[in-house]
Amino acid sequence: MEVMMYYIIGAIIIWMIFRKLTAPKVRNISGVELKELLKEKKGHHFIDVRTSGEFNSNKVKGFKNIPLQSIKSKLDKLPKEDTIVLMCASGSRSMSAARILDKAGYKNLINVRGGISRMA
Repeated sequence: MEVMMYYIIGAIIIWMIFRKLTAPKVRNISGVELKELLKEKKGHHFIDVRTSGEFNSNKVKGFKNIPLQSIKSKLDKLPKEDTIVLMCASGSRSMSAARILDKAGYKNLINVRGGISRMA
């Protein structure tokens, strides 16, 4: 039984290291920092990955809606050399989108930490 526990703990540690090593290289910003970025606009694509219903009920000016479920099919609309700013309701779906974009070769990724719920 004790040996089995060591295997389980070892597997968890390996999984945590793997997740850390394969995590996308994403810069996390606050809602305040986002407001500054929205002023710049040039070279940035602001993507809201919430569902279209969520997006339509509470839009943030400057953001385009590409729901997480359809992000893979819209990659041709996002230039790889530009900075992609991702946002959702809480920050978890936008991080999932960042993983997808990272695997597709996008390098300039920004996530709005806490999503729209943390906008000040």
